Amino acid sequence: MPDRNIAPTRRALLAGLAATPLAAPAGVAAAASAGDTLPLWPGSPPGAPATLPVPRTEQRAKPGAPDDRWLTGIAAPSLTVRRPAQPNGTAVMLIPGGGYGFLAYDNEGEEQARWLTARGVTCFILSYRLPAEGWRDRALVPLQDAQRGLRLIRANAARYGVDAARVAIIGFSAGGHLAGSLATRHAERTYAPVDAADRASARPDLAALIYPVVSLVAPFTHVGSRDNLLGTPSDDAARRAASVESHVDAPTAPIFLVHASDDDVVPIANSLTLYQALLAAKRPAELHAFDRGGHGFGVRLPADTPAAAWPTLFAAFATRLGVLPPVKAS
Repeated sequence: MPDRNIAPTRRALLAGLAATPLAAPAGVAAAASAGDTLPLWPGSPPGAPATLPVPRTEQRAKPGAPDDRWLTGIAAPSLTVRRPAQPNGTAVMLIPGGGYGFLAYDNEGEEQARWLTARGVTCFILSYRLPAEGWRDRALVPLQDAQRGLRLIRANAARYGVDAARVAIIGFSAGGHLAGSLATRHAERTYAPVDAADRASARPDLAALIYPVVSLVAPFTHVGSRDNLLGTPSDDAARRAASVESHVDAPTAPIFLVHASDDDVVPIANSLTLYQALLAAKRPAELHAFDRGGHGFGVRLPADTPAAAWPTLFAAFATRLGVLPPVKAS
């Protein structure tokens, strides 16, 4: 059935996207003092091209509709901090999708931060580099930023009033692929340590993958995400190395999966494949497969659409794991 929950322009673009010594701890404090935006790297990010990409923001929303900004040209990756009025100690790093060709910053970043901060969660929206924008080692670039972002959250936990042992991530679409990669490849050395923050673990305490890209080798892969991440052509070894299901092992973080059966952009087979791998490895996992929802729905679904229940289900799973505190009775 047609997917009415994602703008046709985004659906078309996603369907067709293709390639294109440790410092002193003061370095951590200096980064945090920047305010509500934390630069990920002190200076140029790893593998910077001679000419950095030009930052661009495209407003895709119609007049009067909620913001729907798409970001490209991520020259200075960062964490945007959104703090709750009454923090409960939990932190979530939000990872927008966009086929590794853009970042759906509002739908899968700011709007997610709103419902989470209302629950007391401190949010960090990750603006990560896009691999096709000239970076060296393109296949590792988003994971470098995700690892660094998670470490910075832990390094700055006291400043933001969060518990370094209760840091979750939520990723959407290609951002779900990045979240899954972080959940399974958190200990992989993808860059040389740059300061004291890199002593912190990059392993999330919980990873939620919402309509995620998972496998880059299976027939049901999202070709645009694969080609933007790996370039064209890419060989089978590179595709397997970048497939989330290939890396599930005992240290893999607990994973929460959400997908809709009518997703005609990123097939639900992605989530099913990862769930099977998690079960085989006996890792904590929960899968919610809905009959309707389409792709790219974020939290914009009507209340009577089955997939609209996912935030409540995520909160319940996170509470059972101890990542979220129970809601106090009024």
